[in-house]
Amino acid sequence: MRTRRNHVVPRLLRVLTLLAALFAHDAAAAGRLPALGADLAATTVSGVSSGGYMAVQFHVAHSAAVRGAGAVAAGPYYCARDSVYTAYYNCMNPGAWTPLPPVAELAATVEGLAARNLVDPPRHLAADRVWLFWGTRDRTVDRPVVEALRRFYLRFVAAENVVLVREVPAGHGMITLDAGGACAATASPYINDCDFDAAGRMLEHLLGPLAPPTAKPAGRLLEFDQAEFARGDAFAIGMADTGFAYVPERCAVERCRIHVAFHGCRQNARTIGELFVREAGYNRWADANRIVVLYPQTIARSGWGARGWRWSFVVNPRGCWDWWGYTGSQYHTKNGSQIRAVRAMLDRLAMPR
Repeated sequence: MRTRRNHVVPRLLRVLTLLAALFAHDAAAAGRLPALGADLAATTVSGVSSGGYMAVQFHVAHSAAVRGAGAVAAGPYYCARDSVYTAYYNCMNPGAWTPLPPVAELAATVEGLAARNLVDPPRHLAADRVWLFWGTRDRTVDRPVVEALRRFYLRFVAAENVVLVREVPAGHGMITLDAGGACAATASPYINDCDFDAAGRMLEHLLGPLAPPTAKPAGRLLEFDQAEFARGDAFAIGMADTGFAYVPERCAVERCRIHVAFHGCRQNARTIGELFVREAGYNRWADANRIVVLYPQTIARSGWGARGWRWSFVVNPRGCWDWWGYTGSQYHTKNGSQIRAVRAMLDRLAMPR
């Protein structure tokens, strides 16, 4: 018996060491996010579904730096109020027994968080621009949810700066001019060809008049290590080891703006490859208008797991961004682990070359 144990323990240690090395491989294979001297004060954000909720959270948390937000099929800030049940029912398909939280209460939450310096003072939102979208064939997120997001923003943002598009017969997904599946579909990869350029319409509203997009992307799509922005352990906060950034050629030598594009649930690179980062519609506009597009990435997790010797617990089987609290109770504030990681990425892009 002793002899067998003497053989088993070294084998177990070798297996664990190999697994730790494999888990660390993805981050090691990706390079560092470059310092580009980007204009942090001209940052805009957007997202679809859970990514839309995340864009709104990031906008509210860092409104002093973010000048506008776009959201496709998403609802108001702090809608889920720390509950996955509320997220799934009240904030996607509200009904008589599962109503949307009152917008006035959510706005008051922002004021209270600002008083504790957990989000930037909402006065910074006043002159921002907001672009919202809901497809008439979307059965995943109901129209009242997106309309509640509009009412939430009207508490802080000038009415003429808030646009809600709700006439396109689109299903649940990122809406594009000519990429993806059928417009009315709600199916992987959740990129819908609707002859409607949502990314372009959004960017034009958020940033003002833009040059027409290039015929095809000519910049560089970079893979970078996300772990360094997540205190060395992206896995622990439901993020992938590798993220993406699209850098137009001009941004290697000129100062550029930054746009953060948050994918939706089941839309990260581990699930659909590079379809979102290449086909969502942002990159051709970025080339023509000196915009660096940051594409942070999540992973799907279902309980306990480890990277190396560090264990963590996350329940997020669809790879959504955290808009209900699976990373902790401060997920919607500047202290939220995912928000903090993305802000660190922005700070890196803004550093001098």
